[in-house]
Amino acid sequence: MTDPETRLDLDDALTAILADTRPVATSTVVDLDSAAGRILAAPLLAPMSLPPFAASAMDGYALRSADAAGPPPYRFTVVGTSYAGRPADDDIPHGACVRIFTGAAVPPQLDAVVIQEDCDRDGASVTINCTVAAGAHVRPIGHDVTAGARLMSAGRRLSAFDVGWLAACGMTRAAVHTQPTVGIFSNGDELADPGQTLRPGQIYDANRLALRALLQQLPVHVHDFGIVPDSQSDLRALLQQADGSCDMIITSGGVSVGEADWVKDAVGEIGTLRLWKLNLKPGKPLAYGRLRHAAFFGLPGNPVSALVTTLMLVKPTLQRLCGGDPTPPLAVPAVLRGGLRHQPGREEFQRGTLAMREGKLEVTVTGDQSSNRLSSFAAANCLIRIAKNCADLDDGSTVTALPFSGLL
Repeated sequence: MTDPETRLDLDDALTAILADTRPVATSTVVDLDSAAGRILAAPLLAPMSLPPFAASAMDGYALRSADAAGPPPYRFTVVGTSYAGRPADDDIPHGACVRIFTGAAVPPQLDAVVIQEDCDRDGASVTINCTVAAGAHVRPIGHDVTAGARLMSAGRRLSAFDVGWLAACGMTRAAVHTQPTVGIFSNGDELADPGQTLRPGQIYDANRLALRALLQQLPVHVHDFGIVPDSQSDLRALLQQADGSCDMIITSGGVSVGEADWVKDAVGEIGTLRLWKLNLKPGKPLAYGRLRHAAFFGLPGNPVSALVTTLMLVKPTLQRLCGGDPTPPLAVPAVLRGGLRHQPGREEFQRGTLAMREGKLEVTVTGDQSSNRLSSFAAANCLIRIAKNCADLDDGSTVTALPFSGLL
């Protein structure tokens, strides 16, 4: 990586960090009912074709298309019924058909289904009032997937839809990456846990709880080490302890240039600091490095900075560590309402409210954008990404919005 004193743009920093990150090396096999959210460790191949038999796509009548020669109407004798799970007998004579329902097996010698709206039933006979083409309304064997085909590739995070898809193929288990352990703590004498009595000059630690909530959405084990005071020896001792049990360590606070900001030196004593400054607002002071075993992120102490850098850097890095492919955040163009202020020099993410009005996406900044103001998230549902060379933007400008639904 580059000199840690170099101030990197966000995209360059992410590229460098991802290049330095390898997935956990081990895997395990889990039951399908506990596989949602896990990352596949190996490709999955279809053990069977779906559907495993030719199936009707509609309610109607199954017949031989060759028996419907010439112009309609055609008259057929109904000799049976094929229900889903209860197929009709296979011996269907020429000039005969079977009543069939959606999902039911089409007898092997029949090749078409006529929907019931195009038929007139009269006792044991039915009149077909339309032309009939071979294959009409029939789902052939393997219409969904053929046996041996790749269902999913390694690195895919299994969704509820994926679990249903695997279950439909008769699968009960899947090989997934082992969940990495992520250690988190906050650094600073000024911090107290919610519920404790604040001493003069203290504030409650919001960063660690917010970080813990964000990590719950990823397939990781979280070890919360609590709050570490402003002491280089205490910090070094905790880093050494966490390095022995964690794959990644994340802290917030203590990474700027103050006299009591110990993280940079403590990490350097145990491992290597590879990145320290970002060309980003909020989030300029961000440390990334490696201890003897674990990767290390030192997030800014200001809560908005900590959250933004977690979303834009920590999350994709964890996706790679978990064995998955980092997914770029959803970005949509939107019309800015009310304008915004931005000084060229650093890329910036401002909190905004995105809404559809008269067929157009519009976004409004949620007031004061100071990096200590968690309240700026209260009405927000997106981040507004502002290029580093951009100046103030007027009402009506087109900006890039990153909805939280694509970030969280």
